[in-house]
Amino acid sequence: MIHKTNKHDDDDGRVICNMDVEGMPWHGKRVIKGKISTTPGSQVQQMTRLETLRYAWYSVLAGLLIVLVFSASWVLFVLFCTEVWFR
Repeated sequence: MIHKTNKHDDDDGRVICNMDVEGMPWHGKRVIKGKISTTPGSQVQQMTRLETLRYAWYSVLAGLLIVLVFSASWVLFVLFCTEVWFR
């Protein structure tokens, strides 16, 4: 049986999402073989201390907002049950 590759007109060969995830059996095999090249412009930038604190503060605020919404909905449900539904 001949292995036939599908050639699409809109395929330009770029990787949209790299599925080479650490912990998977195929992780790093393509890097070792040299099929994936790292570009010099893809260096990871380290966040400053201020940026780290800002991200942490906003994540705490987001968590508090979620807790506030769930708490308010629970209180409104209890009030609805005691004042309207069970009368």
